Amino acid sequence: MGRHVPETAVTLMLTVYRKIFPAVKQELAYWTERAQQIPNKELRAQALASIASKRFHCQGGSVYALLAHKRWREAARFIVSYQTISDYLDNLCDRSTSMDPADFRLLHKAMEDALTPGKTIKNYYALRDEQEDGGYLADLVRTCQQIIQQLAGYSVIQHEVLELERLYSDLQVHKHVALEERIPRLINWYEKENSCDSLSWYEFSAAAGSTLGIFCLVSYSLGGQSAPELTKWVYTSYFPNMQALHILLDYYIDQQEDEQEGDLNFCSYYSSREKMKERFIYFIKETDKHVQSLPDRKFHQLVHHGLVGLYLADPKVKNLDGGEKMTKVLLQESGGKAAFFHWNTKMYHRLFG
Repeated sequence: MGRHVPETAVTLMLTVYRKIFPAVKQELAYWTERAQQIPNKELRAQALASIASKRFHCQGGSVYALLAHKRWREAARFIVSYQTISDYLDNLCDRSTSMDPADFRLLHKAMEDALTPGKTIKNYYALRDEQEDGGYLADLVRTCQQIIQQLAGYSVIQHEVLELERLYSDLQVHKHVALEERIPRLINWYEKENSCDSLSWYEFSAAAGSTLGIFCLVSYSLGGQSAPELTKWVYTSYFPNMQALHILLDYYIDQQEDEQEGDLNFCSYYSSREKMKERFIYFIKETDKHVQSLPDRKFHQLVHHGLVGLYLADPKVKNLDGGEKMTKVLLQESGGKAAFFHWNTKMYHRLFG
């Protein structure tokens, strides 16, 4: 693939459809087959459901593999494996037979271990009833470790990558405990971290819930770019603004579903639809501003605008109160590239459902 990273919406879409999506499909087929062999019925059901219903997380995240240039396949393998851990654990905690924060903490140790080459694999299920997964989670962790082990510059990005993972895992623990404990825990956590005064507790939580910064850093490192300055730029460009926008869009389209399931949805804490729209516009503008300092600036802008177009093209949006109006305003704010991705994604949904 050489050193060139797509810089236009058309070249990005073509590369994604021709190379990234087929590679992701291949990786997910492997993990689906592994998940089907899980002996425990509950663990098997959650592993398969997480792949079936959240494959677009892997598809979207794997766009970052293009930053790894010739090693894009390794990057895609890492991203799919790491995102599959994330989605599987999210299902285990969301649809859980347990409400124990210690259980959630131990499960998410898998994500830390996946980013720490040489770290011994644990029994991540030790604090729950379901135990036998046939080595599924351990294999996902090992796959990530093996790829990271080959990174000459991993020590340069490791601190930032583990910091993003720590915030992600903290969020997952706090948001999945008993209903009455969730908000007090999240607010207390937000106040303790105290690093984002411009964000509310639920916006900070959203920023912590994205894996995009990790994918970006690992892909750059695989592509031979891992200077301390670049690491700092990526970290501050992605956290909090780009990651907050990513997860708030994700929550935005899931509002009805989350209400029915009794799941926490950060969009529900805005005082009004108008306020939510105002804050989405704020994150779009802040992300635009922050990605200017990155190499491959045009690529990062495409991904940023692509997120807006992609999420708002989801069929669930038309069932939301004010969904069409919100889509129109945010696409207008994001510009022509977002509108291009929006149209393309809608066509994709129509053709492939």
